[in-house]
Amino acid sequence: MHQPLVDTGFLVALYVRGDALHHAALTWLQQNRLPLQTVAPVIVETCFFLDAPGKIALLNWITQGGLTVAEIPVNSYSELAAYIQKYADQDIDFADAALVWLANKTGERSILTVDENDFQVYRIKGSHPFDLIQWYKHNLRGN
Repeated sequence: MHQPLVDTGFLVALYVRGDALHHAALTWLQQNRLPLQTVAPVIVETCFFLDAPGKIALLNWITQGGLTVAEIPVNSYSELAAYIQKYADQDIDFADAALVWLANKTGERSILTVDENDFQVYRIKGSHPFDLIQWYKHNLRGN
């Protein structure tokens, strides 16, 4: 089943009401009927940008089944290290490397992100690009 990946920027936009992309994230989510998935490092990174009520709302949404969160087993850290080395010129962070790992594990290529420049470079096994879901107007954040 198609289950798009979710990156930090989408979640921040969803839970920060003052974010320029908040309405776009909320509108997209209200129209979406597909289950969503991410990795635990994305949740950690997202929480860094949220206030306490935002963190609570995000965690409650996940608990209620709004988002599936994959944990990365320690024995997969060498794969993440390989992605970080491969994309060092992009200054790939741990959360993005974890999303590349999840895409390779699941075969899912669709992603909700604001980091379009990075995810246009990253590749999934077989040299497949990510499919960037167009959920916001590009001029809102200068992308």
